[in-house]
Formats: sequence, C-alpha cells, structure tokens
Amino acid sequence: MSRIGQLPVVVPAGVDVKIKGTHVKVKGPKGELQHTFPADMAIALDKGEVTVKRPSDERTHRALHGMTRALINNMVIGVSAGFSKVLEVNGVGYRAELEGKNLILNVGYSHPVKIEPPEGIEFEVDARTRQIVVKGYDKQVVGHVTADIRKVRPPEPYKGKGIKYLDERIRRKAGKAGKV
Repeated sequence: MSRIGQLPVVVPAGVDVKIKGTHVKVKGPKGELQHTFPADMAIALDKGEVTVKRPSDERTHRALHGMTRALINNMVIGVSAGFSKVLEVNGVGYRAELEGKNLILNVGYSHPVKIEPPEGIEFEVDARTRQIVVKGYDKQVVGHVTADIRKVRPPEPYKGKGIKYLDERIRRKAGKAGKV
C-alpha cells in the first residue's frame, strides 16, 4: 500500500473543501484552488479529513494514489498557510528592487529586467541580504515563477555570480592556470 496515499489530509479551520466525483475545490483565507483528478481515484470528505482510495494494486493506480493525496494536501496547505521560495542575488552591482508589484532585476545586462507577478503571487525584496522572496498559495506557480526568475541570470561556476536558490550550492571551477 502507498504510505503517502493512505494518510488522511486534515482540513484546518477556515478551509472549505468541496468534492464532486473527482473534482476537488479548496477555498481558504489565502485563495481558492481547484483540480480534477483521474477518475479511478475515490476521494471522500468526512469529519474534517479528506481520504483517497484506489481501486486496485496496479502500478498506475499505486502511483496515482500517492500523487492525488499529495496534490490535495498541497492545495489545503496553500490556501491556509501559503508557500514561499527564496532566491539570492550574488554579484558586484547586481541588485533586485520592487516597483509597485513588479520585480526589477539589474543583473549585468544593458537594461533592467522587469518581471510582473501572475495572479496570486507577490514578491518581497530585502536589499540588505539581497534576497527575493516569492510567495503564493499555489505551490506549482510559486516554483515556476521562481525558476523563471533564476533563468534571467543563472549562477556561473567561476565566480558564483547570478541568481540562485537560497539553499543551492554552486559547484565552483578553477580558472585558467597562469604561466609559472
């Protein structure tokens, strides 16, 4: 049995879950998410807990069982607490700043790069620590926006300049060896 799929998803106070067949709609203080899951999964809500059951022990059903439960759990956590990812800007003269809701990046190009947040996403910039915080209620969108920001100037292996995740480790390379 799937260990993740077997666990019930506890619905906290202030979060409303509606299930119609395999269509799940979750509404909370941060926002509203909905998703339609594969028809084979049986999703039920009772006593403030969402449970997912699978019809058989086939390989595809086992995979869908854990994935369905994990996605529902992410939806519930997202609308109640939200998700965030932190990026770090490294490099001489590299900086990030907010202009209204938009993120402005000065990372070595001849022009500043402007990034507009999609719906449900907000940016925070700490100029002292040179960190960018991406916050939102949809885990997938938060990860996608964060990856797009990192793509503007990925970290390079020689000096480590660029935009990287806070917990990312850059493998450094030695430069050219001079004549001895």
